[in-house]
Amino acid sequence: MKLLILAPLAAALHITPVVVLVKRPDAVQALLPGADAYFAREVHLSQTDAHRLHQEVDWSPEDGVLTLYTGKTGSTVVGALEFVRVDTPHGPIEVAVGFTPQGMVRGVIVTKATVETKPWVLEAVAAGLANQYRELQPGAVPHGAAAIASRAGNLAQYVAAEVDKGVARALAAYGTFYRGAKT
Repeated sequence: MKLLILAPLAAALHITPVVVLVKRPDAVQALLPGADAYFAREVHLSQTDAHRLHQEVDWSPEDGVLTLYTGKTGSTVVGALEFVRVDTPHGPIEVAVGFTPQGMVRGVIVTKATVETKPWVLEAVAAGLANQYRELQPGAVPHGAAAIASRAGNLAQYVAAEVDKGVARALAAYGTFYRGAKT
């Protein structure tokens, strides 16, 4: 009986399986170059903090926990990194956002997409999407989708707007809960 109820819902949402575009360890190495040690820091958000983040970027992390990763070489911080999931009507995508020690975006990599959205992601990336986020700082508004509009089709622009959301979420989380904290 449950299957009869869920099947039409799944068909209506037409979510396809998730595929890995870039493995997480490869994204970490690319976004935290030179690091030889990695540390995860979980930030358990209070209801007030979760509400504030939700108001700022219409998002709260799963289970109210932000996981921020720091890369170090010896005692020198190389940067920080966050993986952000963005749920779309076509299924989730995952965006890795790396930050320099100065707090600017070092790079953005789309690590996961669905079978359906993969070609759109690849088209957006080929149109230079990832380059649009470099050097953004917390408080900035990402405009990657608009920047690639003349070089990509409508579906690539659509998924780029979803990546913009992921980058905005990472910027807000980093700026509010990581920057200035002891690593």
